[in-house]
Amino acid sequence: MTTLTEPEAPAATAATGEGSTPGRGLGRQIWWWVCTLVVIVLAVISALVTVIPLIFGAVPLTVLTGSMRPGIQPGDVVVSAPASPHDLRLGDIVTFQPESDDPTLITHRIIALSDGDAGVQLITRGDANSADDPQILAEQVRGRMLYVVPKVGYVTNMVSGDLRGPLVTIAGFGLVGYAVFTFVRRPRGASERNTP
Repeated sequence: MTTLTEPEAPAATAATGEGSTPGRGLGRQIWWWVCTLVVIVLAVISALVTVIPLIFGAVPLTVLTGSMRPGIQPGDVVVSAPASPHDLRLGDIVTFQPESDDPTLITHRIIALSDGDAGVQLITRGDANSADDPQILAEQVRGRMLYVVPKVGYVTNMVSGDLRGPLVTIAGFGLVGYAVFTFVRRPRGASERNTP
């Protein structure tokens, strides 16, 4: 004997709206991954500019001029950490005060070192400059460059004054927290939608 069985009615699928647009679930998943990737990138940048400097006692500084082009551009953030005068080497990029007790800071490369009666003395020059900077004492050096975060300085310059540090730190921790949240919570997949 031959029998015919009716396939299950697709009416339930049509009633819920699922299955009517086959790429809809895929589009949501792609959107979720793109948003997650953006948040992760922002969290990493934020960590590079705020969290890591806090851990190592470093200072993030926004580059304002093109004296260190092409390697360091205006708008980049240079993160410099304190260094002992005897740890400084030719070729190191250092942040220094050109005159003692002057709040102005310059970040240039060491091109000459000498140890004299006054202590370690340095001559620096910006990579894009043709002239050397005046000689400085190692005590004027505020830090040696650890790394550069490209173009982030434009954003940090928008928030100025005493609020900058706390706001950037809060934003950094917020982005890291959101990145963790997005990894823990995954997008609804097809298997979850079809479960009764």
